[in-house]
Amino acid sequence: MDETPAFPTHPSLAHPDGIWGMTLRDYFAAKALQGFLTNPLNARFEQIATTCYKAADAMLKARDA
Repeated sequence: MDETPAFPTHPSLAHPDGIWGMTLRDYFAAKALQGFLTNPLNARFEQIATTCYKAADAMLKARDA
């Protein structure tokens, strides 16, 4: 799984536990979620969430191509 930070900062500014915050995958999924919530097409939230992460994974794959 890609753990690239969405908003990278200098390593000295990282959380003491090494947590960088939102990953790029989470950011892409959140952006996809915005679109789905404007027109959910009667889908359940669990389905929408799964679809958003599938879209995020596809975006990450395309980014590496």
